[in-house]
Amino acid sequence: MNKMKVQFKFLSIAAFATVLLIGCSQNKSNEGTSTNEVTTATPASNVKSNEPKKGDHVPSNLVCMVNDAYMGKQQLEVPFDGKTYYGCCEMCKKRIPQDESVRYALDPQTMKKVDKATAYIVLIADGGEVAYFENEQNYTAFKNGVK
Repeated sequence: MNKMKVQFKFLSIAAFATVLLIGCSQNKSNEGTSTNEVTTATPASNVKSNEPKKGDHVPSNLVCMVNDAYMGKQQLEVPFDGKTYYGCCEMCKKRIPQDESVRYALDPQTMKKVDKATAYIVLIADGGEVAYFENEQNYTAFKNGVK
């Protein structure tokens, strides 16, 4: 019986992860037009010479704030509570107003809660992962190892 519970939990987690990944990778199509704008949940991992590098500040409109990933292209705007957040797909667009946890992050320097819509966003990994700082000064202190 215990083995069945473990298998069930594993399958449940796998199914949830599959649904999450499929939801974030669906394409957005413009209704009523003949052109399609495609936005996917793949972070910009192939860094070009004009693309930001690890440690660079990145514009918030190029970041999926649900996946905390630099996407390298304009994301879907999600106005909420007088601020603008960004998501990569319709699932992210729906989740931002419903789930407070995706609208906030911890500033790695101060460990204070910071609103992603107003944060200073920095690329922290070659795979597109970003971190949110309360301001540029906090990032500079973090980068220089100042406590």
